[in-house]
Amino acid sequence: MTNTPQSLLSELQARMSELLRNSPAADIERNMKALLGQTFQRFDLVTRDEFEAQLERLNRLQARVEQLEHALAERDRPQD
Repeated sequence: MTNTPQSLLSELQARMSELLRNSPAADIERNMKALLGQTFQRFDLVTRDEFEAQLERLNRLQARVEQLEHALAERDRPQD
């Protein structure tokens, strides 16, 4: 079971809806949803899969930069 920010927010909203369904607190429910949505957006969260994909991409880019630096150093080396 993955707990993405979206699934956590959805689950929390569902539970709040269930608690408030028979209550005259519809305005409170809307306000809570808006507040929670804004809070999670400010966290700027990513899933573990997204993080690992970006980390893998960064590692490949670092390796490529090292290759290019080495090739440039070889090219700039004086020829005998």
